[in-house]
Amino acid sequence: MLTKFQHHIEQNFLQLKDKKLLLAVSGGVDSMVLLDLFYKLRFDICIVHCNFQLRGKESDADEMLVRKICQDSYIPYFIESFDTLEFAKENKLSIQLAARKLRYDWFQELLSLGYDYVLTAHHLDDNVETFLINFTRGTGLEGLTGIPAQNGNIIRPLLPFSREEIENYALENKIQWREDSSNASDKYFRNKLRHNIVPTLKELNTGFLDSFQNTLHHLHQAESLVNDASKLVYEKVVEVKENQLEIHLKSLLEFQNYKAYLYQWLKEYGFSAWNDIYDLVEAQSGKQVFSETHILLKDREKLILSERKEINKSEVFIIESIESKVNIPLKLRFCKAVNIFETVSNCIFVDESKIKFPLTIRKWQEGDYFYPSGMNGKKKLSKYFKDEKYSLLDKENQWLLCSEDQIVWVIGKRADNRFISKETTQNSIKIVLEE
Repeated sequence: MLTKFQHHIEQNFLQLKDKKLLLAVSGGVDSMVLLDLFYKLRFDICIVHCNFQLRGKESDADEMLVRKICQDSYIPYFIESFDTLEFAKENKLSIQLAARKLRYDWFQELLSLGYDYVLTAHHLDDNVETFLINFTRGTGLEGLTGIPAQNGNIIRPLLPFSREEIENYALENKIQWREDSSNASDKYFRNKLRHNIVPTLKELNTGFLDSFQNTLHHLHQAESLVNDASKLVYEKVVEVKENQLEIHLKSLLEFQNYKAYLYQWLKEYGFSAWNDIYDLVEAQSGKQVFSETHILLKDREKLILSERKEINKSEVFIIESIESKVNIPLKLRFCKAVNIFETVSNCIFVDESKIKFPLTIRKWQEGDYFYPSGMNGKKKLSKYFKDEKYSLLDKENQWLLCSEDQIVWVIGKRADNRFISKETTQNSIKIVLEE
């Protein structure tokens, strides 16, 4: 196995050469073999061990074994104890998820000390179990491609090797390890698969693990094709604008499998209510679907994706005088105007006698109205937004410059007739919206 493993590393993980590696070692047979292999191949390794304090003296004995092996072989190591039960309770997580989060958060902390990668001992049988778990719960193509060999700075070099190969290597090389008693219990779903389902599959097909690897290979190829197609359609359908994406529905609906494309493009933004997202395509303008971090909005013939921000309509910014420098929430420059030019979207000229400091910058409120420049009479701001085809996000992001709560300028869009400088105006102020 050592020769086979060395060849595997040379073929697939050349980036590990001359790097500082953290090896996650629990004390079980898989991780102890991982330690032995990398030690014999003379990599620059440091051992990391988590004591989750879930099995009392057993957990402490695991730690003692890892510590002894490291000390006897002069291998540097880090050992950390966690109150996993308390952490799970405080964060409303299952024990397994809590242990996983504690483990990987700690690994990332250690990487910052100058290490390059964390290596774990996941193997081929683990991959089979993960595949079956995802399959039984319902998943897409991504969930059927198994455990990734590399995920950022986490690498799993034992994935091509079966549990049987690993155990045989441990016995042949007289490697010490400890059995986790919880692995014998069928309390966990994974263990039920391990003890009951996977052995049956191996019995039905003696070459099951080879067949499984071939299946994974084909699934990875299919996933690659899907990603390529998704990118090509994305370029035709999606437009990137500043901090948002616009999905043009007319172009999207030219593709029969448009739901699959929406899933591919949006899955990384934390959405889970996929039927609601698919319904947006035919929904009325203004309908929204939320994830924890993003909003997907139906706006006429588009779906608009943007970051979810807390909107505080009561937030007000004060401009004390013409000398004030305004940088938040946007950059405004005020100065005395000698000459008056035509008002444009990013620059207006106002009659100094008609405004009263302090001015304010705020968001729109129900009932707001103004007298749009170039028009006769007043107009509700909500009607102006509708006529100008503002999306819900546009409305929420629009700032107003006000004098005594009267709108002077829909900033960057339209000035109010009541305040605009005329030819007879004696003193004017120039207000510029800077990028």
